[in-house]
Order: sequence, then C-alpha cells, then structure tokens
Amino acid sequence: MPMALPSPPLHALWQRTRQRWARRQLSDPAYAFLFDPPPPDEYVALDCETTGLNTRTDDIISIGAVRIRGRRILTSERLELLVQPQCQVPAESIRVHRLRTMDVAHGLPVQEAMHRLLHFIGSRPLVGYYLEFDVAMLNRAVRPLIGIRLPQPQIEVSRLYYDYRFRQLPPYQQHDNADIDLRFDTLMADLDLPVREAHDALNDAVMAAMAFIRLRELQG
Repeated sequence: MPMALPSPPLHALWQRTRQRWARRQLSDPAYAFLFDPPPPDEYVALDCETTGLNTRTDDIISIGAVRIRGRRILTSERLELLVQPQCQVPAESIRVHRLRTMDVAHGLPVQEAMHRLLHFIGSRPLVGYYLEFDVAMLNRAVRPLIGIRLPQPQIEVSRLYYDYRFRQLPPYQQHDNADIDLRFDTLMADLDLPVREAHDALNDAVMAAMAFIRLRELQG
C-alpha cells in the first residue's frame, strides 16, 4: 500500500514549509518560476524509461510528459525527450522499453533534458503511476542543476485508486493493508479506460493522466 500522508491540514502545512525551505536552497535564481503559483487546475503527468531500477546507479533514457487542464489532457502540450545515458542499455531493459543504446546515443545531455523538463512543468503539480521512482531518478539529475529536488507537489495515481477502492469495501474489510490490486492493467480495466502500448514514456504519462482525471470524477 502506498505510504500514508498526513491529514489534509497538516499535509498542507508540511507542503508550505517544504516549499519555503526549498526556495531558500535554490542555487540558480533563473529557476525561481518553479515556486510561482501554478495555473489553476493544471497538472503535468510524467513518466521516465531508464536503464534499470536502481535509482542510485541507473540512468534516464527517455521522458514523456503531458499537461492536464481540468478534465482535459492537452496532448498538443506534450514533451518527449530521449536522453543520453552514461552507460550501455542492458538487454533486460531493452526487452521492456525497446530502446537500445544506439537509439539514445544522440539524445539530449541529461542537464539539457532537465532544463527543458523544468520549463515544461513549471510549478504545476506532478501526476504519475508509482511516481516516487520517476521523481527519484529525476532528482538525481535535477539537483546538480538547481541545488534542490523537484519542489512541485506530487500526486500518486495508485494512491488515488487505493482510496477509491477502499471506500467500496464492506466495513469489515476496511483496515490497514487492505488487499487491493494496484497493478496498472487492473486499474485501467477497472476504470474502463483505453490502454496504450506500455513502457513508452509518453504513452504511460497519458494513461496516468487518464486515470487521474477519471478518479477525480469518481471522487465527485
């Protein structure tokens, strides 16, 4: 089960405190826009493909991101980047995302990719499926550039889905660690959403955006 967050008032206070601290630590004032008020009801769904699953040693090789405004996914406002890794892409990773070393050899240097991504996101909250991994990978590249980790609020789609399914359980099953299937295929099927080809960064970002919008609608 995703990690529990503080209650809403405490969570909001924690977010404000974190934002103030991060702004003081920002090493390049050119990125102060990351702390501007976000455009109303706008978000950015994102996903990364990587050379592996180790957030300390593996590299990002592609990034997909798309803006959300209200209940609309703005596919005309999307970002697709190939990123040069510092190592060879292992065969087991190629079998997942089908990106070979030769495919990303002429991608962007990681710092340029982060620069473009930060300007695309701005101060909008981030949306994703198991977003913690993608953010950890991005933070490794972002921190040398601006001195801080990504400061935007983060919205975990699997957490929204867990809360939605938890409310549907009979009272005797509503307890910590309730058995709820959080696999992405299960989530998309249960929400009756179309599925795109997986393990493509932009496709995964768009599917996370669809799930986010549907779950917001179901919350009323």
